Order: sequence, then C-alpha cells, then structure tokens
Amino acid sequence: MNLAALRENYQKGELLESKVHPDPLEQFKIWFKEAQNAEIAEPNAMFLSTLGKDMRPSGRIVLLKYVDRGFSFFTNYFSRKGHDIAHHNKASITFFWGELERQVRIEGHVEKVDDNLSMEYFQSRPRASQIGAWVSEQSAKIPHREFLEARFKELEKQYEGQDIPKPAHWGGYELIPDYIEFWQGRPSRLHDRVVYELINGNWERYRIAP
Repeated sequence: MNLAALRENYQKGELLESKVHPDPLEQFKIWFKEAQNAEIAEPNAMFLSTLGKDMRPSGRIVLLKYVDRGFSFFTNYFSRKGHDIAHHNKASITFFWGELERQVRIEGHVEKVDDNLSMEYFQSRPRASQIGAWVSEQSAKIPHREFLEARFKELEKQYEGQDIPKPAHWGGYELIPDYIEFWQGRPSRLHDRVVYELINGNWERYRIAP
C-alpha cells in the first residue's frame, strides 16, 4: 500500500506568540471551545501514551472529562494503562482536530484524582456504563463476548432498584503538565508550533521550527 500521494495543504489559520494566552491551560480552553464550535465529533478524544514496566510503549484513545490543574480521564485502575502509570507516572496526551488543522501535545506526570471526584463522575454516568465498570476486567483475557453479556445481565438483576456503587478499582487520573505544544497547520509545511514549558515553577513560551 503506497500512501505517498495523500497530502493536505494546510491553510485554515495561524498561531502567533503575540496572540496566545500567557497561561497554556487557558489557551487550551480557548482552542477546545473553538473545536466544540466547529462541531468536531468528540473534541475531548485524546491519545494517551504510557510506558510499561518492561519499557514497552502503548497508546489508546481516552476521553477528557475535566481541566483543572491538568487533564483528567477515568478508567479501570487494573487496565494496561493503569498498570503502566503505576510503574511509570510520566505520560503524554495528544489532541488532533483535523477540521481546524490543529494539534495539542501535552507531557507531564500522572496522579490519581481525589476519590470524591471519581465518585461524582461515576454517579453522573449512565446506569449501563456504571454496570459496565463492574463487568469489564479491562485488558484481561476473556473467553468470548457472551461472557460479558451474561455478567452484565447478572449485575443488572443484582442491582435492580438500587444505586450502583463505584468499584474500588475504577476512578480518575489527572495528567499534570510541564510541557504543552500548540500546533497549527500552515502552507508549505511551515507550520506554527508554540511551546509552553514549565521551568522553575513558571511557564516559559517560545516558538520551535516545524
């Protein structure tokens, strides 16, 4: 399969240091709102990259749920990403909004969020998703799909008429950034790349070559 001819001529915007917010989290919120306004499907989808105990990298799409000190997502703590983070708490996340010809790349360390926040988010989820958090031993081998469906029906019956408790093995993580790069596609592959780097507790902003 030869994909050499697949090309795009990026020309939808520009990114100038003089026009970005001094705080990268605020700049992210500006861009995220613009992605929402552009009606991009799941603008909160982000590619999370982690490193396992054996130093093997892995990646997957997860959904951003909160932006505070950093970027929060929720998962099974016993999943592959959970095990990866337990061994190496450095990670990166990447957003790509193709319709706007934009990318945001974020590096930092990962911490578990407060259990109260995990509980608050769990209780906001649809009931079927709450049951799903109990059903799936994420990343574990299973014999077939029917195994999951049978377990779901079993738990659905068990908790009929009751609130579903949050599993102890399920909750949130927050990636606390120390490096954030905003990328805007430009013509002739002379893309705009503006970096915020946390140095001695302060965000320093600079441009890097495409």
